[in-house]
Amino acid sequence: MGQVSGTRFALTGATLIAISFGLARFAFGLFVPQIRADLEISANTIGVIAALPLISFVFISSAAPLVTKYFGARNTTVLSALFSVFGLATVSQATGPISLGLGVFACGICTGLMMPALTSAMQALVDRSIHGRVSSVMNAGTSIGVALSVPAVLFLVGAWRYAYLSFTVIAVIGVLLAWYLIPSVSRLTPSNAAPPPKIKARQWWRLLKLSLFAFAMGFIASAYWTFGPDLVTNLGSLSSQQSGWLWLALGIAGLGGAIISDLADRNNPAITHALMLMMLTTSLTLLAASPSQIYLAVFSALIFGLAYMSLTGLYLMTGIRLLPGRLSIGPVLPFVACALGQAAGSPIIGLLVGEFGYAESFSIFAAVGVLIALISPFYPGHTEHEGDIPEEETGLQAAFDNQLQDEEGEPLESNSTEQ
Repeated sequence: MGQVSGTRFALTGATLIAISFGLARFAFGLFVPQIRADLEISANTIGVIAALPLISFVFISSAAPLVTKYFGARNTTVLSALFSVFGLATVSQATGPISLGLGVFACGICTGLMMPALTSAMQALVDRSIHGRVSSVMNAGTSIGVALSVPAVLFLVGAWRYAYLSFTVIAVIGVLLAWYLIPSVSRLTPSNAAPPPKIKARQWWRLLKLSLFAFAMGFIASAYWTFGPDLVTNLGSLSSQQSGWLWLALGIAGLGGAIISDLADRNNPAITHALMLMMLTTSLTLLAASPSQIYLAVFSALIFGLAYMSLTGLYLMTGIRLLPGRLSIGPVLPFVACALGQAAGSPIIGLLVGEFGYAESFSIFAAVGVLIALISPFYPGHTEHEGDIPEEETGLQAAFDNQLQDEEGEPLESNSTEQ
């Protein structure tokens, strides 16, 4: 098995993340107005359905490390892609809330398996010094997938079933990409390998704080992901075709999140967290205040996309720094917490919309965002890393080099990466 460059792996991972997270998970909100009208689903019910992929994501994420360990990175990635095919196809043929919920639930399983599988392969094949940067680029693939869903809305106006069928075809391509581009590697721990260092109580405390911030951000962002297009369509009287421009703007702006999260991680994460969270809340209030103004609505999507992707990338990289060498815990827990926040927020925003309307509900969520931004100085940033063992001095990289083998049993070369 040859060496794999960080750039190649990052681009491959970003493509698969675009399909799983962008199309299978986050594109759903774009089609909520059409699905609600066609299937006659209430705001309360759609809020619950929107939480299902997040719930399945959380449950499968707890088992994903074991699945990846026994099936290998390639097979787990293929399995994830197959769930996206099943989920998207089921949504395209949905006849009511139950079948629709089954489809989005399967899409959540897809996302819960994809990132751990890619992370496992990255840990085996990519130089450890660039794990954070590669993870940030892969995370930006979500924005690409969200942007890819827009042409389906623009050219298939009112035909959400055909849109999801087109996504299914793309997901099938994702299965092939996973099989041919993800190396068939797994990590085995020899009997004489040194165990990883014990996680200190101080590290657990920092990870808990990080997860709480991620949960809060996911809770706040659920309003936009679930009801953003629905708001401008029903309250602002914009067409479904016009609402598609929101997701295009969101996806394009989200690509900048990889750059911002990388810069923030190296400078002042706490201040950046506060600024990005204030941008997130601004996008909610701006959309609720001017839903009929297409240019302001698109501008709010730009702000939201940049803020959301920057924050998720920052959580990812902070998790890697807090627990270097433990990619199955450090970056995974904040992602799970973010999903839990969205799972909790989706039914609540649906209930509030049904009771008070869009503008008041979005304003409530924005107020929560302001409160969280005010306590951002407690974000686990670099000032808390003093006294920790530097990542380069943990000694784990050499152990990784000796623990790798091909799934067929052939030993791998060193996992040094072409820079």
